[in-house]
Amino acid sequence: MDVTPLVPQGRQVIEAYGDNGFRISGVRYDGSVLVLPDRTLNWAVATSEDITAESLVPVTDHEETELLLLGFGKRPVMLSQAFRDTLRSKGVSLEPMDTGAASRTYNVLLAEGRRVAAALIAVE
Repeated sequence: MDVTPLVPQGRQVIEAYGDNGFRISGVRYDGSVLVLPDRTLNWAVATSEDITAESLVPVTDHEETELLLLGFGKRPVMLSQAFRDTLRSKGVSLEPMDTGAASRTYNVLLAEGRRVAAALIAVE
């Protein structure tokens, strides 16, 4: 039985992660990525310390984003309330988790038609 979520054509689906990169809709990306429903961007972030509100502007300025899944690599990191409030002021709710969980959750929410994006730190 196929349990792959049905995703509308042209949407970005995270197919695999690891080896310091991702395979998204058939394309290999090295390093960390920002995944929006309509495109994937390389993200110049290697650790949680590199994440700033400015590094997330392509996601927070995207009109389709209501929920951002933030994949911190192998373990989630607690974020300050000030950081969460900054994103919320732009209309984006934040869910921190490990990269694997964020990748899987993104695909499910995308298939449900949710206005979701993912910021994913690459893992080995």
